[in-house]
Amino acid sequence: MSAFTHFVTHDWFFAIPMFIMSLTAITLVIWRILLNMSAKTDMSEFLPILQQKLDKEGVDGALRYCRKRTDMIPRRLCTAGLENSKQGLAAMRRAMANVIELEVLPDLNFLLAPILAIAKIATMVGLLGTVISMINTFQAIQNTSGNNIGSQAGAIGLALFATALGLVTAIPLVFAHVLFKDWIARFEIRMKSAAQKLLILVQSAKPTGTSATAKAQSPATDPMYSARYP
Repeated sequence: MSAFTHFVTHDWFFAIPMFIMSLTAITLVIWRILLNMSAKTDMSEFLPILQQKLDKEGVDGALRYCRKRTDMIPRRLCTAGLENSKQGLAAMRRAMANVIELEVLPDLNFLLAPILAIAKIATMVGLLGTVISMINTFQAIQNTSGNNIGSQAGAIGLALFATALGLVTAIPLVFAHVLFKDWIARFEIRMKSAAQKLLILVQSAKPTGTSATAKAQSPATDPMYSARYP
């Protein structure tokens, strides 16, 4: 512990940036975790409610319901599909694909590049600190008499603290980055599955007011039909 304290106080110009990068990385990882949690959707709870809205209130009711949600799949993916439902299933599919590629995936990758950059920079800064400390140590050994060379062994060990601190910062960040990438890949599959299920629900939903419209357009109740064919 005393050796680490000596490293922090003596080589502060390397220790302080490493601590700043570590705190920044922790903040970014926690921020990304919170964003991932806000994007989750319980599809077993959402899809039955959406189907009820489609059956009872039609596309407009389902669209209002999706817009009120705060999670990503209903608010962004399903909303984009339902807004284009009047143009057909192909238009819905294109709209949802565009939302996934151009809006949702960039948001899911938000903060991942800085996290990976800090992991790589921390390793290089730690290595740079070790190299500079080793150079100074070997210069001190050169200027030391033969009987006192062993006194510089502690300085050599002290120089390795910079690399150790860089690795302690980088290893968890690389691990977190891999986990985030895996979560994004699985979430993309869930979005595509949700988009396909939405297409099926819209296709199978009964349009509201169908019976009334059919009755109004029935030849038997059409006044022009009665006038022409009494």
